[in-house]
Amino acid sequence: MVMLIAGASHTGKTLLAQKLVERHRFPCLSIDHLKMGLIRSGQTFLTPLSDDEALTAYLWPIVREMVKTAVENKQNLIVEGCYIPCNWKQDFDERYLPHIKGLFLIMSENYLRRHFDQVLAFENVVEQRLADDSFTQESSLQENRKLLSECLQNKTDHLLIDSDYHVDFPI
Repeated sequence: MVMLIAGASHTGKTLLAQKLVERHRFPCLSIDHLKMGLIRSGQTFLTPLSDDEALTAYLWPIVREMVKTAVENKQNLIVEGCYIPCNWKQDFDERYLPHIKGLFLIMSENYLRRHFDQVLAFENVVEQRLADDSFTQESSLQENRKLLSECLQNKTDHLLIDSDYHVDFPI
């Protein structure tokens, strides 16, 4: 089984992945770690500040082929990061899809307006983030709205976090 955990920034993707690693003992691929390895090694012209669309266009084909390899070898894997497109299913033929589950974490406008201070307070719960002045309540609202729209358009499984923050991966 391959579990894809995607979503907007600060929605708890890494925390959910960590919980799943502890529960199932599956290996985990952080797309952010892959991104930084490729950037720091000079394998790409992209930077940590490149826009998400450019990073997704570069990283997703690599991650997609890693997922295929895990499925072909009957290996379990958790993949987490924001560089998984909402239409990810179209990149796999029917022999792969039964072995891949995807979930996008999205915070509602209501949740973000009521709990944005908590979102910021928990941003380093699993790993230390570099300070990002561009992450604001308004940018988060915009990113989550866009992602929800894309998930609905592509009929992609998602979890809308609206009242309490209780996130788990339905298997």
